[in-house]
Amino acid sequence: MKILMVEDEKYIAEAIAQVLKQNYYAVDLAYDGEYGLDCALSNMYDIIILDIMLPKKDGLTVLKEMRQNGIKTPTILLTAKGHIEDKVHGLDCGADDYIPKPFHTDELLARLRALGRRPLELNNEGILTFGDIQLNPHTLLLTCRTCDATLTIKEAQLMELLIRRKNTPVSKEHIIEKLWGYDSDAEDNRVEIHVSLLRKKIGQVQSGVSLRTIRGVGYLLQDGKGGT
Repeated sequence: MKILMVEDEKYIAEAIAQVLKQNYYAVDLAYDGEYGLDCALSNMYDIIILDIMLPKKDGLTVLKEMRQNGIKTPTILLTAKGHIEDKVHGLDCGADDYIPKPFHTDELLARLRALGRRPLELNNEGILTFGDIQLNPHTLLLTCRTCDATLTIKEAQLMELLIRRKNTPVSKEHIIEKLWGYDSDAEDNRVEIHVSLLRKKIGQVQSGVSLRTIRGVGYLLQDGKGGT
């Protein structure tokens, strides 16, 4: 799981990042709101930890601009302000959770695990969409207009992950972590096999969506025909 932490007190940020890395999280750090927003807008993170009091752009402004730009990444606000009205305001701005400083790292880890268990946001019918395809994660059915194909559980999980991270390449390591767990002994070729099978299913439903291989980076779901 990849985390962005936006915290201007470097010693605090680095100490927390060390704890997160010891718990098998990948962490990027940003020390001001402007750079933090640029990172968040890349849509490459699973969770964002965001301090409110930041230089250049405060955390609530960063959060609002993230949401206005369609970034739905689960976000935990950190702040020295622990009054109920501050918590309510932060949640109303689009935060998913709120931890007042000082806090224990065990609490932060528990909050991260809870957010990581949240399901992908679905539309009213529970269907995931990308380009001209639809995925029903409950029936494992991939549909494009009048064509459909039944996916395996792992193929459906892979498609769901790629839809969630649309327009952002997903590495083999991240796919292994998400589909088999960070302590899995799954190898790269297992990912390659499932990607190949999923690519065939996408072709089977005659979709214009392409599943690209970006050498040395990972896999990217694209709306429109693309190379491999």
